[in-house]
Amino acid sequence: MNEKITVIGSNSFSGSHFVSHCLSEGLQVLGISRSSEPIDAFLPYKWKKAGRLGQQFKFERFDINRDPGAIADAIKEFRPDYVVNFAAQSMVAQSWRHPEHWYQTNVIGNVKLHDRLRHFDFLKKYVHVSTPEVYGNCSGKITESAQFNPSTPYAVSRAACDLHLITFLRQYNFPVVFTRAANVYGPGQQLYRIIPRTILYIMLKRKIPLHGGGNSVRSFIHIKDVADATLKIARKAAPGGSFHISTDTHLSIRQLVEMICGMMKVDFKDAVEIVDERPGKDAAYILDSAKLREELGWGDNIGLKDGIQETIDWVSCNLDALKSQPLEYIHKE
Repeated sequence: MNEKITVIGSNSFSGSHFVSHCLSEGLQVLGISRSSEPIDAFLPYKWKKAGRLGQQFKFERFDINRDPGAIADAIKEFRPDYVVNFAAQSMVAQSWRHPEHWYQTNVIGNVKLHDRLRHFDFLKKYVHVSTPEVYGNCSGKITESAQFNPSTPYAVSRAACDLHLITFLRQYNFPVVFTRAANVYGPGQQLYRIIPRTILYIMLKRKIPLHGGGNSVRSFIHIKDVADATLKIARKAAPGGSFHISTDTHLSIRQLVEMICGMMKVDFKDAVEIVDERPGKDAAYILDSAKLREELGWGDNIGLKDGIQETIDWVSCNLDALKSQPLEYIHKE
């Protein structure tokens, strides 16, 4: 009998790639998101799987804030082995404008759902996709035992939900595990994210806004490597565990944009404009992923230049469709 998995936030960049990975691994997938499915360019599970998609994948449109009971009912009917939750208000800078929306979704909505899921004895694992933003600005490599020190409403909301789930683990043996990934990228990503935005702006001959000069340091990891890690964690990790998903390559946002400019044969100085830094932006967080590599045998396989080239090809192949899509983040409550 095939394994079953429910993916909450299946329309998101990470969620849709994870759906695609699970389908390629032969799992039956129930996808849940608050919005209807976007254009196919943003749904990698539709790129090569149209023939068998209907047999393996079902999509339900529910909102974690308005429909926690309906989400729980759908999961109860489907009876998955695993639930992986990507659903969150996820923008850092915008969380300062309406912090209550971030707390509503990332804390209250999730708590209401978790209080239903904890009764499902068929559930082997609940994977909560968290964020390294919970650590705040840190020096050196961060292990999973680092203390939380969030510096934005977004980060506070994610840390609060993580702590809530730990209480459910202790009180109810709720089988939660946590993932915290470095900056994820790849084909199909939202156009306001730095890598697709840089590529698209170069193709459209527009200036790329570089916040604070791009001095913050990050690790960028291809979404396919993240999807592979996430399924390994769902299948193999013991409840209560936390896992960092990252590469060992770190560079500044400026260096990243310079790399893309070089690959696309444009002059960096002609392609960017320096704008003010975003409030509360952490200067650096460098994740130690040794635990994931040693305990679960995971490794990243896609180098940054190869992944960027794949993303350039995706933008190029879908340019007409992407030009009609919003280039800036649009907030939804």
